Amino acid sequence: MARFKFTIAATEGAARTGTLSTTRGDIRTPAFMPVGTAGTVKALYTDQVKQAGADIILGNTYHLMLRPGAERVKRLGGLHKFSKWSGPMLTDSGGFQVWSLSQLRKMDADGVTFRSHIDGSEHRLTPARSIEIQADLLGADISMQLDECTDYPCTHEEAERSMKLSLDWGARSLEAFGERDAQTLFGIVQGSNYPDLREASAKAVAKQGFGGIALGGLAVGEGHDQMCRTIDMTMPHIPADYPRYVMGVGKPIDLVEAVARGVDMFDCVLPTRAGRHGQAWTWDGPINLKNARFAEDLSPLDEAVSCPASQDYSKAYLHHLIRSGEYLGSMVLSWHNTAFFQALMQRMRDAIAAGEFEALRQELATRWAATKSEPKTDAKS
Repeated sequence: MARFKFTIAATEGAARTGTLSTTRGDIRTPAFMPVGTAGTVKALYTDQVKQAGADIILGNTYHLMLRPGAERVKRLGGLHKFSKWSGPMLTDSGGFQVWSLSQLRKMDADGVTFRSHIDGSEHRLTPARSIEIQADLLGADISMQLDECTDYPCTHEEAERSMKLSLDWGARSLEAFGERDAQTLFGIVQGSNYPDLREASAKAVAKQGFGGIALGGLAVGEGHDQMCRTIDMTMPHIPADYPRYVMGVGKPIDLVEAVARGVDMFDCVLPTRAGRHGQAWTWDGPINLKNARFAEDLSPLDEAVSCPASQDYSKAYLHHLIRSGEYLGSMVLSWHNTAFFQALMQRMRDAIAAGEFEALRQELATRWAATKSEPKTDAKS
C-alpha cells in the first residue's frame, strides 16, 4: 500500500502546515474537503470547487453504492471521470450513514446488513466490500477503513466494544486493500469521550500500518467543547508523521481549534447545506440572508473573499432570491461558503508559516464567540 509523502513545512505549537502528495496532485494542509455526497458538491460545478481553492473533495460510498451503483460508476470510468474531478479524492467507508440508519440496519461481527432509505432494498457492507467499492469501483485516491461510528453518549462498556470492533474491521480493511502503488487507506480511531479508550485505539491504529489516521465518533452531537477535549485526549498518541483527519467537522471555529491541536484534514457538508438554507459564513460570523434587514442592503457578501459569489452579488439581491425560492440564491451562497472555507484554510496555512497562528486564533475566537454553542451540522448528507 502506498503511503503518500507527507511533508510538514512549518509548525506553531501543535498547529502545522504542509503537503500531502498524491499521484493526482498535492493537498495543502490544513485542508478542508468539500463533500460530494452523490458525486457532486451540491449546487456547484467542479470548476467552481477548484477555483474556490479546494485541492481534494470527498465522495460518499453509501449514497453512490445505492445510486447509481458502484459497479456502474466503474463501467463509466470511475468517480473522477464520472464527476469531472481530476484532483485527489477521498471516499468515506459508508459506516457513518449506515450507523445513522438505526431502524434499518443489523450489525454483526462481520459487517452490517441494511435496507436502502431510497427503495428498501437490502444490502450488505463488510470491510472487504467497503474497500472494493471505494478503491476498485469508485477509484478513490484515499479510502477509509470500515468502522462502527460509536453512539454519543454511551457507556464505557459500549464504547469499548465498538472500538474493538472497529480495530478488527480496520485489520480486515487493510487485508482487503492489499498492496497498491497509487492509492492509500486511512484508519479510524474510536473510543467516544473516554481517554483510556481513545489512547488504546490511537496506539493500536498507529501500529496497523495505515497511510493516515482519522478521528471518528465526532460531529455526532457532542458539541464544540467536547470535540476539543476528545482531540486533546487523542492527539498525543498519534505519531506526528501521519496526516491526521477529523471526520465530519465542522464550523469555522471548530476548524480553527482543531488545527490548533494538530489536525490536518477536515470535511463537512456545512458550506453547501448552509447555503441552501440561506446562510452565509463570513469573517464576522454567519448571516441569514432571509432576514428582512438585508432587503435593501447593497453591500456584497464579503469583499475580503476572492470569489465572484462573495463580491459581485448584493445582500439585497440574495435576500430576494432566497425569499423567492430561486435556485440561484442557493447556488451563489453555496459557492461563497465553499470559497470562504477555503480562504479560512489558506489564512491558517499562511499564519502558521509566518508564526502568527495564535494571534489569528484569538482574533477569530473573539469574532465568532457566539457560534460555538450552535448545534453541529450532520457531517455526511
